[in-house]
Amino acid sequence: MDKKILKAATDAMRELGLSEIRIKDSETEVVLKRELSAAAPAAAPTTPAPAIQSPAENDIESPIADWVEVKSPLIGVFYEAASPDAPPFVRPGDRVKKGDVLCIVEAMKMMNEICAETDGTIIDVCAENGALVEYGQLLFKIAEDN
Repeated sequence: MDKKILKAATDAMRELGLSEIRIKDSETEVVLKRELSAAAPAAAPTTPAPAIQSPAENDIESPIADWVEVKSPLIGVFYEAASPDAPPFVRPGDRVKKGDVLCIVEAMKMMNEICAETDGTIIDVCAENGALVEYGQLLFKIAEDN
């Protein structure tokens, strides 16, 4: 396998924060893995900083009480629409029912529909169209119907 391809893959892993990437050509398949380490804790200041008063969590009423995270079940490319010229499956503010298609994640040339697991309203689309997503990466936030 060409060293330039491997170098580009390792650079992409670092830039995108990926823990694993698989490269396959007609002759060889290479799997590159790296351990993602937590960021080192910042050094403590030599003099204590003044305490900042912030309201307690219970003092603030959240407009969205119950919401569900929709995470990617696989590594692949996130698509918000069925084709480049089609409108997105969902946008923030859209109501969805359990089973509605939210997006497509392409993996190994297979288009995998990601569906809503609950009835609710889309709060946020957390991935960019055409971006590589990791297993377990947050894709959507849905405000669950009560």
